[in-house]
Amino acid sequence: MTNQTQTDILHEKYKKLKAILASYGSVAVAFSSGVDSTFLLDTAVDVLGDKAAAVTAVSCSFPKRERDEAQEYCKAHGIRHYIVESEELDIDGFRHNPVNRCYLCKKELFTKLKDLTAREGIREIAEGSNLDDNGDYRPGLLAVAELGIRSPLREAGLGKEEIRLLSKERNLSTWDKPSYACLSSRFVYGEEITEKKLSMVDQAEQLLIDLGFRQVRVRIHGNLARIEVLPDEIARFSDAALRRSIYEQLHGFGFAYVTLDLMGYRTGSMNEVLEGRQAAAAGRT
Repeated sequence: MTNQTQTDILHEKYKKLKAILASYGSVAVAFSSGVDSTFLLDTAVDVLGDKAAAVTAVSCSFPKRERDEAQEYCKAHGIRHYIVESEELDIDGFRHNPVNRCYLCKKELFTKLKDLTAREGIREIAEGSNLDDNGDYRPGLLAVAELGIRSPLREAGLGKEEIRLLSKERNLSTWDKPSYACLSSRFVYGEEITEKKLSMVDQAEQLLIDLGFRQVRVRIHGNLARIEVLPDEIARFSDAALRRSIYEQLHGFGFAYVTLDLMGYRTGSMNEVLEGRQAAAAGRT
């Protein structure tokens, strides 16, 4: 397939996305300031003008830096922006971090958003999952389907790299922004999620970001921190002074042990244990 053909296909998908959004009449975009939701919001505003709005859910699992970026983006572009308090830790069962944690969160969140849009006379709610999200364990998408939330990026057949390419064409600063997921995804399934532990993870990841690591996750296992960075940045940990500084600061945040994941950053690494359980179960049948 030639580059020109690939470009044509990409722009056909973008054209389809715009047609989907136009059919809504009005829309509230669930906006986290990440790559996908920023691109979706930008396109929605381009198509629908002031009939498109942004809604950002804030809680202790949503870093302040992301909230600030969302507010700054909407202010800079004159976009109507709603802030919804959505404290996951108040959801029955959420603190115990069951495997359907994301379902519980999304159902509560989008129920609140539906109440908001009903009051404001907004016809549709759109969220930013893309085609690549179909390949991972995403229980939150079940809540999306149950509540009738729209997923226009998936419907248009757009994957992550295509969204980055189109974002670059649109001069969006997020086109190369690292991927992000809520802080609750850093917990091993079954481990209690607390506000203190969420703060520990948030501080640890912010430290690594401030040190210049491009894509980071700090997974929490009890009082142990498992650091994931991009494979080509693992070599930075050969610096003994850097290792000691990171250890001492994470220790100050509340971690007793600090480890480096030798496989590096990858999406959904906490879901690997689920795959192992499924494989073991299959072997027993």
